[in-house]
Amino acid sequence: MNAPSSPEHFDAIVVGSGFGGAVTACRLAEAGERVCVVERGKAYPPDSFPRSPRGVKQNLWEPAVGLHGLWDVWSFDGLDAFVASGLGGGSLIYANVLMRKDERWFVTEDPRAENGYEHWPVTRADLEPHYDRVERAIGVQPYPFDTAPYDATPKTRAFADAARELDLDWSLPPLAVSFAPVPGEAPVVGEPLREEHPNLHGRTRTTCRLCGECVIGCNYGAKNTLDFNYLSAAQRAGADLRIRCEVRSIAPRAQGGYRIEYVEHAAEREGEETDTWALPRRTLTADRLVLAAGTLGSTYLLMRNRSALPGLSARLGTRFSGNGDLMTIVTRIRRDVDPGRGPTITSAVRVDDALDGGEGRGFYLEDAGLPPFLSWLLHVVEAPGGVRRAAPLMRGAVKARLRRPRATHLSGDLAQLLGEASFSAGLLPLLGMGRDVPDGVMRLRDGRLEVRWRKQGASQELFDRMRELSRQLAGALGGKYLDNPVWHLNRLATVHPLGGAPMGRTPAEGVVDSRGEVFGHPGLYVVDGAAVPGPVGPNPSLTIAALADHSADGMLGEV
Repeated sequence: MNAPSSPEHFDAIVVGSGFGGAVTACRLAEAGERVCVVERGKAYPPDSFPRSPRGVKQNLWEPAVGLHGLWDVWSFDGLDAFVASGLGGGSLIYANVLMRKDERWFVTEDPRAENGYEHWPVTRADLEPHYDRVERAIGVQPYPFDTAPYDATPKTRAFADAARELDLDWSLPPLAVSFAPVPGEAPVVGEPLREEHPNLHGRTRTTCRLCGECVIGCNYGAKNTLDFNYLSAAQRAGADLRIRCEVRSIAPRAQGGYRIEYVEHAAEREGEETDTWALPRRTLTADRLVLAAGTLGSTYLLMRNRSALPGLSARLGTRFSGNGDLMTIVTRIRRDVDPGRGPTITSAVRVDDALDGGEGRGFYLEDAGLPPFLSWLLHVVEAPGGVRRAAPLMRGAVKARLRRPRATHLSGDLAQLLGEASFSAGLLPLLGMGRDVPDGVMRLRDGRLEVRWRKQGASQELFDRMRELSRQLAGALGGKYLDNPVWHLNRLATVHPLGGAPMGRTPAEGVVDSRGEVFGHPGLYVVDGAAVPGPVGPNPSLTIAALADHSADGMLGEV
């Protein structure tokens, strides 16, 4: 009988391919290490993101019921969280904003703080070179609002006008979107990109078409998602990228390093109910294990495998934050804002924190677009008026039929049937995010992840101020303010969950150190949102990537 073969061994295994995993995998691979990236989701080349109702229904993530799609929706006590499953992680569905954390918001609070505790063991100065490096690798620039046809984006102009009326700090944040065929050239809509290296999909990308579909997946490749930059570079450097592979267990090896076991969600099982815990497991080993499965995924893996990792900090599961995420809506705006034109987010207003000389906790409000198909759905809200408009058109059509004229032009009548479309054209969601209090707690109950965090707690004052400013902006826009409907159900929705394995100076304060290495477990790292010790404030993707780059320096001895 042949002896069982040894598992494949790597210098490093990276679990997950989002902003933490992609950056780390690329840095290690380019340094000559043998790297394996294990991603539970599948790849999404251009033109693979669905748009039909049936396609969107199938684009959710729950393999047990046959769904192998992009969107993974979690529901907890008082909170819903939306995360991604796919090669490139959250970059596939985020709204492109790569903004640096405000310098004074790297707080170092006393652990005896009355309303929560937050201590950042890194500073803005520590991260500056990493912010620079990530921005160069991904490719960022502000929305080219001073160049045609981008200067004809109604929502951007309307939001800027309202901000000026209220004397707010308005800006165009850096976006990870390609507006020009080559950086430095003039922006142009829908032109092929001229890339220095082929991307891992082997597909041609085009510049932004202003289609407003960023957060449901860019079918043109205009978004500079991680599969087009960091992951493509990692693959060129020799990294082994494995998709449809979900990690179940992690454990140290007696001889050093770590072992993982994963299952494969094969394409042929898509659409079929599957007992995913009964799937056969494959084993890999590595000298270094990097967890980058997202705030929920990495924390869950550590909790589920806690018995194999003795001495994990008691802080595991603490400092959960939703990064202050809050969506409000302005409707009945008197001017056309056309929320379906342009990238999802184009501009932002910033409100000072008490740390900057303002009041309370600081936050941002950003304009938000809608995919055009949602505008059509909203137009149905005006259906009663549409029925009234349709009646004379139908009577006229019947009379014309009876007279049998040689030519009947209906274009004007059809335009009248569509009406003013004022509801869909005059609606603008506002996305808020800021320095909420990271006092949420994550735990396992019967093998399932739970998060306890409620808006009525220490963060209530922040959300009240966000809502009040949103009301003022609604007034300046000449519209009507609406809360997100879930607000009145005492719930919040976040697309930026953070914490669970927070950084700290000691195991008594955090799960990992300032380089992301788990206290008491050399060679085990957490490099995603789970390691963030508190809210970033603005959109957190760039800070997560910069922290991962900082962590990679430590792994490679480039301190």
